[in-house]
Amino acid sequence: RPYSTLSPKRTLHSRTYLLFLRYLKVEGRQSLQLSDSSSVEPDSHRISPSPVVHVRGLCEAVVEADLIDALEKFGPICYVMMMPFKRQALVEFSAVESADRCVSCGAKEPVYIAGQQAYFNYSTSKRITRPTNADNPNSGNKVLLLSIQNPLYPITTDVLYTVCNPIGSVLRIVIFKRNGIQAMVEFESVQCAQKAKAALNGADIYAGCCTLKIEYARPTRLNVIKNDNESWDYTKPYLVRRDRGKGRQRQAILGEHPSSYSDNGYGPPCPLLPLPGNSRYKLTSLDVPDMVSYPLPQSSSSYSGHAPSSVAMVSGLHPSKMNCTRIFNLFCLYGNIEKVKFMKSVPGTALVEMGDEYAVDRAITHLNSIKVFGKRLNVCVSKQHAVIPSQVFELEDGSSSYKDFAMTRNNRFSSAGQASKNIIQPPSAVLHYYNVPPCISQDHLLRLCTEHDLPGFVKFKMFDAKPSSKTISGLLEFDSKTEAVEVLTVLNHYQIRIPSKSMRKTSITAYSSADKARQCKVLRRKRSKVSS
Repeated sequence: RPYSTLSPKRTLHSRTYLLFLRYLKVEGRQSLQLSDSSSVEPDSHRISPSPVVHVRGLCEAVVEADLIDALEKFGPICYVMMMPFKRQALVEFSAVESADRCVSCGAKEPVYIAGQQAYFNYSTSKRITRPTNADNPNSGNKVLLLSIQNPLYPITTDVLYTVCNPIGSVLRIVIFKRNGIQAMVEFESVQCAQKAKAALNGADIYAGCCTLKIEYARPTRLNVIKNDNESWDYTKPYLVRRDRGKGRQRQAILGEHPSSYSDNGYGPPCPLLPLPGNSRYKLTSLDVPDMVSYPLPQSSSSYSGHAPSSVAMVSGLHPSKMNCTRIFNLFCLYGNIEKVKFMKSVPGTALVEMGDEYAVDRAITHLNSIKVFGKRLNVCVSKQHAVIPSQVFELEDGSSSYKDFAMTRNNRFSSAGQASKNIIQPPSAVLHYYNVPPCISQDHLLRLCTEHDLPGFVKFKMFDAKPSSKTISGLLEFDSKTEAVEVLTVLNHYQIRIPSKSMRKTSITAYSSADKARQCKVLRRKRSKVSS
């Protein structure tokens, strides 16, 4: 009968009866499918075999490297395309037989990727579509295309450099807004680009957002005409754009505006991205920390509107071995130093005013978390926009807690010509010394280290110089990066008195690249063979 003529109680029974009939109908279909399963091929083989395997059921934290580690046992892998928000991926094997082994194994027994069981099936595609030059990993393409999905925080060149450089040396970065936020990152070699793609594809820059989807790009080299938040050439630091007609701005005593009219800006330094524990995804020639730190914008409804600051705050300083001059020696490799001031209210902490905010970013990238005199430095962006010489006191070594370096000739980025000669290097175990008088020998330099209670170098190399040259240069190699940093902190710009003369020369040191260190080792081997 129609439901309108039934009582509420009988209507409920009738609905239950209809649901029961529907259940029997579904069960009958399922039993029919089960009874006929012997004559039907397995579900994984309904799609024709393909070298491309569709992987699903991945965990949120999985990256391309996890897929390669788990699936390369079935055969060589040509390409991987991540689909992070779907928790899926496409994996292209070099042969159909490898894909067949993967699908068959996944149907018989559980296959775990990053600790979670994954499921496999053939893809309807016979090949993953990708840009030209990506077909052959040895084609010479060292530029990656990064697509940033769900970008809740600003993405700048310094953020991407902090993410990518610990895995492979980054030369240039260009950020553009075409299909959302995308960027191209040029690495030093194809091998570095391959390692970065494997380690970062599918990872989050910040927790739960700014997810990276990485592919090989078409261009083989990037052209950068200026250094700013959207493009940067790390081989040419002098490309920093300056507004015409504007010199150095007049210093404001209390900053740009009262704190009640500004956002909170940057918070304390937070962990950015834990790098994979497998050493094959890291540079082997440099001692790189497992965790990279960078100032993380505080969560808010919109992007942080805090103006960039040219002042860095350094904490974790040794109370008796660090002073303003030694902070200058350490930081001047990454930009001009204007003022340095120790904070009386916070022992072991100092403010460093640099030439611009880019110099602060470079200092954070290279000096944060390094050890100096047994203490680990913490370098972050300060909310102050200038260093004010207030509450000047005496440090433990008798020097002043404040010093102005604006007029010193030891600043290395005062002009475009000076800046072009500086190659930004992270701290390493090899120091490059120059502007040293020719009369200074290896024993003199060792004695200099001993007099200042510093570790001595284990290997020494002096570059060939012209007979008429008034200065010499070379390399000093130490047992560890920490020892080299301590020597640079104390002896950088150390004035050496020339015998029988009243003038002085200044010994300037800088970090040497790994290539120079290897070149030094090769020369020593050749000389040892000749002498033997």
